[in-house]
Amino acid sequence: MFPLRDSPQSRSFPLVTVGLILANILVFLAVAQQGPEASRLLEPLTFVPRRFFHWRGGMLDWARWRPLLTAMFLHANLLHLASNLWFLWVFGDNVEDQLGHLRYLVFYLVCGVASFFVHGLSAPDSVLPAVGASGAISGVLGAYLLMFARARILTLVPIIIIPWLVELPAFVFLGVWLLLQAFYATAAGAGAQGGVAWWAHLGGFVTGFVLCGLMWRRRAPPPPRRWVGSGPRNAWLSR
Repeated sequence: MFPLRDSPQSRSFPLVTVGLILANILVFLAVAQQGPEASRLLEPLTFVPRRFFHWRGGMLDWARWRPLLTAMFLHANLLHLASNLWFLWVFGDNVEDQLGHLRYLVFYLVCGVASFFVHGLSAPDSVLPAVGASGAISGVLGAYLLMFARARILTLVPIIIIPWLVELPAFVFLGVWLLLQAFYATAAGAGAQGGVAWWAHLGGFVTGFVLCGLMWRRRAPPPPRRWVGSGPRNAWLSR
């Protein structure tokens, strides 16, 4: 399932969401310019569970804790980057609108840090580097479920080779997404299997859901987007 649009329309410009998207793109382009040297130069900035949990230096060494922040701005490839940022674009603006810019930024970063920590706990001896914003974005999805459970998500569902557009309640879309993450996490076992850190997704989602409950000062729900035409509600006006 792939989300195309959501129904709530944010009242304010998603300054932080756009800033995070641009920051991730700029970092990706900067890394791409390093060529073959990129892996060696960036390895200290990736999150490696064994290095973190078996750190030989001081408890408060910045080099130990830094990857919890820097790794969420690194991506393995263009598809990894694009899929993460699309989810952030679809769901992030409304969460930012409800939390406010500064609290949303803090919320995003905390979810990202927590997701890497949970991933590390699932495989503390793993030497595979973990990167990506998906844990932080999973936190955004957790907040969205709490805030907009009854919102509508225009979803692309591929049936073999036939694309099918369907409008789903947010709690259905996110519920299925969460069940899939749990299934793959338990089926794959600890660590990052198949190149995906499933436990990071689950850790970020739960952190986002709980943290949102603590940070959110409830506001009136935003107005829904207007639909185009009088037929089935599958055509949306632009933001």
